Amino acid sequence: MSDDATIRVYDERAAEYATLTDDQNADDPHLSAFLAAVPAGGRVLDLGCGPGTSAAVMAQAGLVVEATDASAEMVALADRHPGVTARQAVFDDIAGEQIYDSIWANFSLLHAPRVDFPRHLAALHKALKPGGAFFIGMKLGSGEGPDRLGRYYTYYSEDELRTHLTEAGFTITGQRRGRGPGLDGSVSDWIAVAAHA
Repeated sequence: MSDDATIRVYDERAAEYATLTDDQNADDPHLSAFLAAVPAGGRVLDLGCGPGTSAAVMAQAGLVVEATDASAEMVALADRHPGVTARQAVFDDIAGEQIYDSIWANFSLLHAPRVDFPRHLAALHKALKPGGAFFIGMKLGSGEGPDRLGRYYTYYSEDELRTHLTEAGFTITGQRRGRGPGLDGSVSDWIAVAAHA
């Protein structure tokens, strides 16, 4: 994400969001499956890390964790976790080739405008080592625009998301759909997809 309104919401409500994600990340089966796919001591990027709850679990598992978020308040929260190195960055700041063993993009890329999404996926694929694990969580739907809090969202159908991932060079290995509450109080349908470079 890079739009000021979205970043401002996360800066202002960082503590509230941390409480919400702490509850949601307890015994997260997606995170457990992701960890199982990362080599011991592997280097992981947590893209749009929020308060760093997932990054902390990764670090506790012995992984080398780089966590990024566009919100300075979220970075400050994430950086407090032992073993987590957090820095402020937007999606376009991710560059390089074959850097990471795995990338965790859990409900972060949904803040990217639709026109930029293919470019971001291509950069992430390039940053992964061959065969590296990739996880992405997105909200299902259509269209794009601000939610009730002013955060920018882009919604995809399952087929659209699968097509984008395949065109970026990812091989999809699994997926799961669900429904749950967000920071704005609304309940949304979502999809989680596991893939590899």
